[in-house]
Amino acid sequence: MPMKCGGTSPPAEADEKIQKICDIVKPHAEQKAGKTYDVFTAKSYSTQVVSGRNYFIKVHVGGDDHVHLRVYEKLPCNGGEIALSDMQQSKSHHDPIEYF
Repeated sequence: MPMKCGGTSPPAEADEKIQKICDIVKPHAEQKAGKTYDVFTAKSYSTQVVSGRNYFIKVHVGGDDHVHLRVYEKLPCNGGEIALSDMQQSKSHHDPIEYF
């Protein structure tokens, strides 16, 4: 299914690249949540092309708990940095990844 301009891609299973992004932003997510996570495993994600790329990532953080991350990746010509933009807590495995 093609992606609408400005829309998000259909959800996909997380891969090694998405896990590496999660590993980079984990300290920022922990700071925002005010807690540390023993488990921080990317499960699925969708993307949005902007002046860079937004990643909406579902992350398993232990037990039945998940968080959703919005991570922004700058274009390579702008340095390619990765930063945590926002985070939703108290999510479950069944909660769909949506724009936030």
